[in-house]
Amino acid sequence: MNRELYKTDLRHMNTDSDSEVLLNIFAHELSQKKQIEPRPEDIFSAVEGVHKRCRGGYAAVVMITGYGILGFRDINGIRPLVFGSRNSNGKTEYMIASESVALDSQGFTIERDVAPGEAVYIDVQGNLHTKVCGEPGIHAPCIFEHVYFARPDSLMDSISVYKARLRMGQRLAEKVNRLRPDHDIDVVIPIPDTSRTSALELANHLGIKYREGFVKNRYIGRTFIMPGQSQRRKSVRQKLNAIELEFKGKNVLLVDDSIVRGTTCKQIIQMARDAGARKVYFASAAPAIRYPNVYGIDMPAATELIAAGKTDQEVEAQIGADWLIYQDLEDLIAAAAEGNPDLQHFECSVFNGEYITGDVDEMYLKRLELARNDSAKLAKNKKSVARQQNLVSDLQSDG
Repeated sequence: MNRELYKTDLRHMNTDSDSEVLLNIFAHELSQKKQIEPRPEDIFSAVEGVHKRCRGGYAAVVMITGYGILGFRDINGIRPLVFGSRNSNGKTEYMIASESVALDSQGFTIERDVAPGEAVYIDVQGNLHTKVCGEPGIHAPCIFEHVYFARPDSLMDSISVYKARLRMGQRLAEKVNRLRPDHDIDVVIPIPDTSRTSALELANHLGIKYREGFVKNRYIGRTFIMPGQSQRRKSVRQKLNAIELEFKGKNVLLVDDSIVRGTTCKQIIQMARDAGARKVYFASAAPAIRYPNVYGIDMPAATELIAAGKTDQEVEAQIGADWLIYQDLEDLIAAAAEGNPDLQHFECSVFNGEYITGDVDEMYLKRLELARNDSAKLAKNKKSVARQQNLVSDLQSDG
């Protein structure tokens, strides 16, 4: 898309951000309407042009300075988008956000989710305009939002994220009882923060004590996104500290939302052993992640995913767990779908390798891997540092 924008639209990209690409495509499409003051129909036509040129998952909010605010969502509804309203001094105000919790915090009432392929435009007079711009595809929201990304107090496509995670814990407990009805688990301990909801419900259904065994340093970011394996290893130890009395002499079941690279869970299992745990079992509220994400999540290359090309037993041995339990994909889908029976599909490509847009092939995934692997990111970071150093040198020379 960057090359296409440069060659056909004569637009230069300053960053690697997908948002900048979307913004430039929309700006180009709007400029083609040749209107000094764009009308709602011009804006919707421009969004239709974006949908024709862009494939994948996206949700965007655009300020058109002096005219209004626009929000639009990809034709499959992969990424979430919602809008709400509130009354202020007798006038109706509107707000667009990716999560409903943002509306709650500002006193807005949810109107509804933006439909797949739909655009919502609020002009400077406060008038609301909506239109489905183009032919919607199969509505398939990203299920990883419910597993990990979304806040538990959000509603997405009318599904409570909190309740979906409770149901994940319930179904995981049913699998534990199915596989090992005579298990010897003494205590269930979550890996903070996202897995707490699922872990609590899992413990309730197993009739086992739930305890907080790890204290989290809130100033460390999400480790699977960090570039470089050494940085991730270092960050895990800085991120979590074990409470020894919750582990000593016990068979513990650690619960996490998912396992991506395996860096975090391997170190956490060792931390549990160092704290005195007799046996360490590990449960993932999501199935094994075996494929890369191409719809907006900065997930590692396939070769860096711990479960890619491996059996569950091989992953179990690699992370050092005495027993590894993954959620079944059918149970994960059911846990989310129960909140909205009208939803028939979810985007689950990281688990099953089935990409909803139908245009992702091996060649594309190979190019993506070359761009996303750790060595590529490291080279990119070095290049960025070099540019900054050259800029400083130039400034000093000019001085």
